[in-house]
Amino acid sequence: MAQRQSVNFPGFSHSNPIPNASRIGNIMMTSVISGVDPGTRNLPSELDGQVANLFRHIRSAVEAAGGSPDNIIKINFYMKGPATGRAALNGEWVKMFPDANARPARHTMALGAESNALVTCDFTAVFA
Repeated sequence: MAQRQSVNFPGFSHSNPIPNASRIGNIMMTSVISGVDPGTRNLPSELDGQVANLFRHIRSAVEAAGGSPDNIIKINFYMKGPATGRAALNGEWVKMFPDANARPARHTMALGAESNALVTCDFTAVFA
């Protein structure tokens, strides 16, 4: 069996002793990623800012493992108010995945009230 490798990237870290992602062989799965600002580590108050930062972190995570957004097979999003927040999410989604015939799977669920974030995600990537 292939050995597990922790994957971390600049501008994002967890307060708990866990990596940003973990990779075994050609499969990588992330821990939860939020939309904190990669420079200040502050969470923007508006959804658009959090979503933009979130997609920057998605790209950074997959690139830190040696891939690109093309390697992402599925993203799970967790949003406060998923029905009203889809426009912000869809705008960044189409920028990152412009080819409608080659987008990853996606699932959006409600984010628990205990979180200060308006949106978070985790994703799975498969490398050739």
